[in-house]
Amino acid sequence: MVPALVQHSLPDPDQPAKSEVLTVGQLTRRIKESLGGLGSVAIEGEISGLKRAGSGHVYFSLKDEDAVLSCALWRSRVAKAARFDLKDGLHVVCHGKLDVYRPRGTYNLSVERIEQRGLGELLARLEQLKVRLREQGWFERARPLPKLPAMVGLVTSRSGAALQDFLRTRSQRWPLYPVRLAHSTVQGPGAAQEIAGAVDNLVASGVDLVVLARGGGSLEDLWAFNELPVAEAIWRCKVPVVSAVGHESDFTLADMVADQRAHTPTDGAQLVIPERALLLENLDRLGGQLEDGLGQQVAERRRRLEQLQGARVLVSADWMIRERGDQLSAGGQRLALAARATLMGQGEHLGRLRAGLASRGPALQLARRGARLAACEPRLGAAARRSLERRCGPLATIERTLQATSPFAVLARGYSVTRVLHDGGTGEPLTSAAGVSPGARLETVLHSGRLVSRAEEVLADGPTDDAGSAADGDGGSEL
Repeated sequence: MVPALVQHSLPDPDQPAKSEVLTVGQLTRRIKESLGGLGSVAIEGEISGLKRAGSGHVYFSLKDEDAVLSCALWRSRVAKAARFDLKDGLHVVCHGKLDVYRPRGTYNLSVERIEQRGLGELLARLEQLKVRLREQGWFERARPLPKLPAMVGLVTSRSGAALQDFLRTRSQRWPLYPVRLAHSTVQGPGAAQEIAGAVDNLVASGVDLVVLARGGGSLEDLWAFNELPVAEAIWRCKVPVVSAVGHESDFTLADMVADQRAHTPTDGAQLVIPERALLLENLDRLGGQLEDGLGQQVAERRRRLEQLQGARVLVSADWMIRERGDQLSAGGQRLALAARATLMGQGEHLGRLRAGLASRGPALQLARRGARLAACEPRLGAAARRSLERRCGPLATIERTLQATSPFAVLARGYSVTRVLHDGGTGEPLTSAAGVSPGARLETVLHSGRLVSRAEEVLADGPTDDAGSAADGDGGSEL
């Protein structure tokens, strides 16, 4: 990067007339400004030439197959920058900013944080795991801790300082309080599986809660509590789980899945181990309150008993009988008066009903209906006669019209109707002789009776007298 910046600032061989002449200080400042513009960088390499100065600063180089980069870790950042021992040959990733040392014209990396190679990938996978477990709701559960657990389960290493801190706190709060230890390694390969198995074993043994305890350390030392087997064991645990891992600044996946987090193993012991002296003090206080309450209750009952001793009901019960007798007598009188008033009211009501029923009796109703019918009979007869008379006039006119137009009236004047007889019946009335064959049977209808004859001869049309014309017009024939 430095050669490129120099080439940008130094005169261009192709345009020597336009080159800018810089001093060494100006060039160095420009280089420093350009490197500062890169911001935070992460450089991977192998530690080489590690030196710890008397001032507390740490100097070393990062190298790979192609180049070497000078690095400086200032005293104010030594404690926080790395949670592991720095030594030559260690493969690390350094985070920081590039800086230029102007008196010498060299540049170096001002280190802010150091992590072992591979830890970055682990942290990235851990973040992905946190996102997935948060979406599944594993960080939302917070079951309450029992106030007086019959048995506390503890998962830690029997050789670690966490166990001693936990037992020391137990001795201070409640000596020999029931604690069941499930030994497990708490760092290194396979530690996560051992911790998960220890949690399952404690739950199977019947503890009331489980505490995961481990002292402080680097991120790498605490990494077993960031692995999925431990989180799964905590999630499926049937009793509440307290995570007491590391120091207050340490925060692991187990802390997020557990029902409650303790900053240290000592803090975890304070959460789950009751304080015996405080409980005894509370018992004494409650006992005193109970004694005072019982004394007040006894005094109140005694005062009420003394009041009741002079009560009239306890001295003699005769007054109760007399009062009840007077009450019964007064009640009987009120009942008799009420019954008498009720009977009188009902009698009056029955009298009104009887009078109403008499005015609406069937005999009276029939008499009224008979009188109305008798009054209506003359009017009905006169109305019927007037109606018949109105209808007889038109009927007489119609009768005269029918008699004048009736064919029987014509027959009564000597006319007749002649029809040909067939096997199937009679034909239409004859109006002409042309429709009759000689020998045909004929039926002649007179005003009174009928005649059956046979045609001897059919005569052609010709002049006839009036009688003959009339006979022909009526359909008659010569017999």
